[in-house]
Amino acid sequence: MSRSFIAAAAQLGPIARDEPRSSAVARMMEMMREANARGAELVVFPELALTTFFPRWYIEDEAEIATWFETEMPSASTQPLFDLAAKLGIGFHLGYAELTPEGRRFNTAILVDATGKIVGKYHKIHLPGHWEHEDWRPFQHLEKRYFEKGDLGFPVFDAMGGKLGMCICNDRRWPETWRMLGLGGAELVVLGYNTPLHYPPAPEHDHLQYFHNELSIQAGCYQNGLWAIATAKAGREEGCDLIGGSVIVAPTGEVLARAAGTDDEVITARVNLDRCGEIRRNVFDFAMHRQPADYGRLVE
Repeated sequence: MSRSFIAAAAQLGPIARDEPRSSAVARMMEMMREANARGAELVVFPELALTTFFPRWYIEDEAEIATWFETEMPSASTQPLFDLAAKLGIGFHLGYAELTPEGRRFNTAILVDATGKIVGKYHKIHLPGHWEHEDWRPFQHLEKRYFEKGDLGFPVFDAMGGKLGMCICNDRRWPETWRMLGLGGAELVVLGYNTPLHYPPAPEHDHLQYFHNELSIQAGCYQNGLWAIATAKAGREEGCDLIGGSVIVAPTGEVLARAAGTDDEVITARVNLDRCGEIRRNVFDFAMHRQPADYGRLVE
């Protein structure tokens, strides 16, 4: 497979609380067809792409909580997406809430190859938000209540003729995420996010929400010499405004494509994995310039 290919970010607009998975999957299939028509060989969908962002509600009924989670993948609802990917010969990334056979709950992302086979899985590590209902918030952010911290580390997978890694939403804000993936040899990182425009603990920073999103991704790409495809859930979803702004970023930190709106939208760019060497052979040559012995406080 060529190490240069067209990739797509398939941004999703709002998903209503009562919208069935079949509706979200149908929307993703339509965007997959559009991406394929543009020549894309990989399409990246957002975090928790099958449902509304349910951690914004405090739910006590365990049976109701379970309805937001997938117990198998592919499932009856998502099988059409896998089938279409195999038919078109296109790989994809999908985020969803996973309930394991052991009863563990994770904010999960998978990487699926062009044959419709799952070739990679990641469990979100940096869970934001809080555990219990907080009355002062206009909406909740209860990822710490509904998910366990990821237990798979930051794996890197052989796919698309190169090395691919994954992270999810808040993970992108932490430089350690990008460095772990970079040290693992990742040449492309794919990720989805659901980021509110309003940040209740520090509303004075609301105007920076999108700036910090793009800043984190660009820095991660440049400082580790890798590509990123970052795909948003966007728009006004159940009274909560999400920032959108999906991007495809080069190893130089340059934004090559950016979503223009806050609804379902496909953006594409050519990804050449060989360009990672431009950075890794020069400024960020880890073997030559990195000084791990001086960074002890990072792991103390």
